[in-house]
Amino acid sequence: MIHFKRRYAFLAWILVLIVTVPKLVVGQNSSVSMDYAVTMDQPGNHYYHVRFQYVADKPSQSMTFNMPVWTPGYYWIENFPKNLSRFKAMDEEGHSLDWKKTSKNSWKISTEGTKTITVQYDIYAHKLSVADPYLDKYYGFISPAGVFMWPKGELDQPVRVTIYPYKDWKTVSTGLPSVPNKDYTYRASDFDQLYDSPMLIGNQKEVEFDVKGIPHYLAMLHPDNFDVPGFESDLTKIIAKATDIFGEVPYKNYTFLIMGEGRGGLEHFNSAAVFSNDQVYNPNDKEEYSRWLGFLAHEYFHNFNVKRIRPVALGPFDYSRENYTRMLWVAEGFTVYYQYMLLNRTGIISFKETLKRFRDDIRSYEWIPGHKFQSATQSSFNTWIQFFNHGNNYENRTISYYDKGCILGMLMDLKIRHLTDGKKSLDDVMRALYEHYYKEKKRGYSDQEFRQTAEEIAGTSLDDIFRYASTTDNINYAKYLSYAGLTIDTTAKVQDNSFLGAMVSEQSDKLVVTGIVRDSPAWESKLSTGDTILQINGEEADMKLWDSFLDSAETGDTVELLTSLDGRKQKINLILGVKKRRSFNISKIANPTKKQRRILSGWLKQ
Repeated sequence: MIHFKRRYAFLAWILVLIVTVPKLVVGQNSSVSMDYAVTMDQPGNHYYHVRFQYVADKPSQSMTFNMPVWTPGYYWIENFPKNLSRFKAMDEEGHSLDWKKTSKNSWKISTEGTKTITVQYDIYAHKLSVADPYLDKYYGFISPAGVFMWPKGELDQPVRVTIYPYKDWKTVSTGLPSVPNKDYTYRASDFDQLYDSPMLIGNQKEVEFDVKGIPHYLAMLHPDNFDVPGFESDLTKIIAKATDIFGEVPYKNYTFLIMGEGRGGLEHFNSAAVFSNDQVYNPNDKEEYSRWLGFLAHEYFHNFNVKRIRPVALGPFDYSRENYTRMLWVAEGFTVYYQYMLLNRTGIISFKETLKRFRDDIRSYEWIPGHKFQSATQSSFNTWIQFFNHGNNYENRTISYYDKGCILGMLMDLKIRHLTDGKKSLDDVMRALYEHYYKEKKRGYSDQEFRQTAEEIAGTSLDDIFRYASTTDNINYAKYLSYAGLTIDTTAKVQDNSFLGAMVSEQSDKLVVTGIVRDSPAWESKLSTGDTILQINGEEADMKLWDSFLDSAETGDTVELLTSLDGRKQKINLILGVKKRRSFNISKIANPTKKQRRILSGWLKQ
């Protein structure tokens, strides 16, 4: 909301923007041309002004312009249109054209036979996320799907974008190719490339480094936070090992956009946008630093697995609706697997640390009740409604395809190595998909084509792996790890002898139940998520008393809770149980066979 006294100054600024945006020069050799201009004269107000000039190949009576509702790599419907305001359409002489909104993300313009249409609008950009545009007085980030409309039926047409940075800013970082002799002007072969090419605008530091003769760039908003030479060296190793798998570097340049505080990271066709802070990037903390590098290795490996090797649903896209696939356990989960493998192959993490990463993913999957109810394929398909919409019952009914997909990647790799006596591996599967579907057929793979490729490399059926993917059957980890002379501890041991199964937090000086674990003592009782706990064994409840009670209680003890929900009080007696968990610690067996030793040495660097 804009303060009333500032409203007219704000409107005056918008009018200045509309007048002062430089006139665009349209393409000369194309029957259809599209040119964008983006200005940000008062970035502290968080508004981009967008001017789009569209020249049609022939006159028409109407034209529809659409705003995407999601961005590639982010499996979640976004409300980008809510940020758009002050929409206006004009003909080549600057006369206003009538228009009307026809859906949440569509604007239909009465073009009255004109071939040249200029559309103008403002985008409010103040959400820190790699999937959303952002603008403040220090820098701007353009997530293109949240900024640029496309004309209906023209997604496959080339487009040009000119950025006019705020007067104090000098740098635009992006994976898009530049237009020669045009400052801050970039071209995209089509809207798929445009929407997959974020832009960082400000005074960030750019560092160039070569890998296999190809330029790579680090664009850092806060370069003083980084040990740049060490960081660059580690990234070089990761990129080299990843491209070794496929035998080539498939792009002309690659850019890492590294911002400050914010949410997550997102892969793109020849770039990645990530947030960083002192907690996730700390070169003096070896474990945390390796996890940060793993995060970047993950986004980088998506350059192959998702951007080039992909399920058919993941491109070309429909930007107005969900693009469903049951294969995110491969697209995302296998990428987790390879982030660990790349860190191991570069020597960034040790053999033991690599096994620990696999163990942690097994724990993440096995330790939540949802693994009994949702398969990896179901998790993949449902991500559009579940991944960013967890709720307080999330872990009781769902899993992460990241975790289970990583596990299945490990199992498939070990089985292929075992079946082929170490001559083939999951690398060969990924390479075959890359060569056959990306390079030769220039499309994604179907679910069945992925399975067929994997089984051709293995030389036999992989029914067990695909059954684990599509069901909630218990996984026989020991069988696959034994191929490499490893063992896994699946003995259930007591982890908590005062187990209640209720998660609580203090909210406005009240102790509130925020979640209940399926099949726990709390689950079997009358305790409910949303209950306020007033008393614990007759004493006024707070977090300190809650923690103290659980620390001193044992299995079989009874706790009396006085709760309130919607003003209704209730006494609830719960008998504490015991929680057993399997550690899933992975270690070497005492006397491996020659084949087991050979497979292990070919699999992980020791």
